Amino acid sequence: MVSSLWARIAVAACGLMVLGAAQAQSVFDRVRASGAVRVCIWPEYYGVTYRHVRTHELTGIDIELSAELAADLKVRVEYVDSSFPALVGDLVGDRCDVAMFAVGVTEQRAEKLRFTQPYLRSDIYGITTKSNQVVRQWSDIDKPGVLVAVQAGTFMEPVMEQRLKHAQLVRVKLPSTRERELVAGRVDVFMTDYPYSRRLLDNADWARLIAPSDPFSVMPYAYAVKPGDAKWLATVDDFVARIKKDGRLERAAGNYGLTPIVVR
Repeated sequence: MVSSLWARIAVAACGLMVLGAAQAQSVFDRVRASGAVRVCIWPEYYGVTYRHVRTHELTGIDIELSAELAADLKVRVEYVDSSFPALVGDLVGDRCDVAMFAVGVTEQRAEKLRFTQPYLRSDIYGITTKSNQVVRQWSDIDKPGVLVAVQAGTFMEPVMEQRLKHAQLVRVKLPSTRERELVAGRVDVFMTDYPYSRRLLDNADWARLIAPSDPFSVMPYAYAVKPGDAKWLATVDDFVARIKKDGRLERAAGNYGLTPIVVR
C-alpha cells in the first residue's frame, strides 16, 4: 500500500511539473510553434470586427490589423468569435491568444487582463430615432421617465449606471440588440461608441446621433491578453507601437472612417 501511495504521489508530481512547464511557456512560443495566432473578435462590431450577414466576410480595422500581426509573426490568423461579456473567460481560458476588437480599458477588465498601449479612443454617444420626441439633445437623456439602453458587458454599462441620476437604465443582453429595442419603442435612446454609431448612421435612415456637448466619458481602446505572460504582452504592444509609426494604423482607420479616434 505504501509503494502504491508513493507511486500515486510520483505520478501527481510529474503531472504538476508538466503543468508548470506548460504554464511557463509563453503564448509567443506556442504561436510560433503552432503556426497560428488565435484572435478573439466580436463579429457584430461594425468598422472594427464585423461579419456581413449575407457574405459572412469579415471586415474592419482589427480584421486588417490582426492580419498584419500574423504577418509580422509569420503565422496565419485564426478568428474566434467572442463578445464583451465572454472576453475575460475566453482569454484566461485559452480560447484565444489575443483579443483584437477595440476593447475598452476599464478598471474592472484591467484587474483580470493585461492591455497594450491604446490605439483608439472614443467618447459615449446616444442613438435615437429621428421621430423620437423624448430625446432631442444630450441634456434630454438623464430625465425622469427616459429609458436608456446599454448592451450588457460593454464599457457603457458601468459608466451609465454611475452617471444616470433620473433616467432608467435598461441592460440589453444578447441575442437582443439595442437597435432592436429602440426601433420597437421599448427604449428611448441607446448608448454606444464612435465605431458602432457609424453602423447606424451608414445603414439606418431612421437613426439620429446625439453627441455630448462636452467630453462625457472618453475611453481608450487597446488589445488584451491574459495576465502572467510578459513576453507575449510585450510582443503585441511592440506591434501596436510599430503600426503607429509605419502608417498601418492610420491606413486601416481611414478605410473604416475611424481616423478621428486614432491614438497616435
